[in-house]
Amino acid sequence: MSQPHCTPYPDYFDVSSLLTEEQRLVESSVREFIRNEVEPVITEHYRAESFPTDLIKKLGEMGLLGSNLSGYGLPGMDGISYGLVMKELERCDSGLRSFASVQGALVMYPIHAFGSEEQKEKWLPKLGSGEAVGCFGLTEADGGSDPGAMKTNAVDKGDHWLLNGSKMWITNGNLSQVAVVWAKVGNDVRGFVVPTDLDGFTVKKMSGKLSLRASVTSELYFDNVKLPKDAILPKTTGLKNALMCLTQARYGIAWGVIGAAECCFDEATNYVQDRILFDRKLASFQLIQRKLALMCTEITKAQLLALRLGQLKETDELAFGHVSMAKQNNVEMALNCSRMARDILGANGIVDEYKSMRHMCNLETVYTYEGTNDIHLLIVGHQITGIPAFGG
Repeated sequence: MSQPHCTPYPDYFDVSSLLTEEQRLVESSVREFIRNEVEPVITEHYRAESFPTDLIKKLGEMGLLGSNLSGYGLPGMDGISYGLVMKELERCDSGLRSFASVQGALVMYPIHAFGSEEQKEKWLPKLGSGEAVGCFGLTEADGGSDPGAMKTNAVDKGDHWLLNGSKMWITNGNLSQVAVVWAKVGNDVRGFVVPTDLDGFTVKKMSGKLSLRASVTSELYFDNVKLPKDAILPKTTGLKNALMCLTQARYGIAWGVIGAAECCFDEATNYVQDRILFDRKLASFQLIQRKLALMCTEITKAQLLALRLGQLKETDELAFGHVSMAKQNNVEMALNCSRMARDILGANGIVDEYKSMRHMCNLETVYTYEGTNDIHLLIVGHQITGIPAFGG
């Protein structure tokens, strides 16, 4: 049996041998694309608080937008291949994975799952190719972990809908040509496909972020926005449909953050092999080896958890509780690894020549969004005990 290995990224249990040849090809081709096209520019975009928009159509050409959806010219990748895509995107930057995750899981998925044939034909090819960008309007300023408290509403005016309200913390908002907006319709919650150029629809970029800076985050405002009757997603029947979209996105996050952790591990491992301290390689010190061993162990556990998650997805046995466990565990793991890697790098770790602190800052956001760490623990706790510990 060959010895466990940790380069070019930690694969101590040879998890890659459990992948198909096609899945490994997806992983390697996305990694090469990211290395050549995105890595050289991502630090500048992080500094500037901007997204590399010139790469959007290239992401589409690579089949990385809505990659697990079928039909309408979309790739139809299996769940594990999709997870590997998310991992390689986030290995570069969480903002890059967030862009693709929102586009695919939160905009394309609800149109694909709940939309009319006309909505699918109009938007899915454009979104999949990167010709159009979408955003997902669910979260509101006073809502947070309670999306059911939303105030945005749509009123049926007979020959049209009238949309009023606002949304906050919306990824891709200022880049988007279309928004999937969730609104109260009486006592129900329904989804709407809303072009962003309609009268009364205002988008404001949120600035001053200390995290996820290479991602565009926006506020959406709706002031008597007039929507045609066919703007509604006809198969939406309540807040549960919006939560189904979040489950899709959280699945991608559970995979994606492994890439960030792998990147930090690689950086720390390479650094300690080159850094000389007290006439010895830093890698020879017991405390350093302990930290690297802990990081490698936690990454390995997350890899195995994600792989099983993908297997369950492929057999239609995936439950939202499974996704919550994986999202919570893997994000916390990645955040801890990034902090440990920054610590190993010492003073060098605080400059953006190195990647670990950028990942650390980004992961503070990922720890919070798409369901906070605590909320996912409560979801799993509810599944274990049958007793909900939050909400009414």
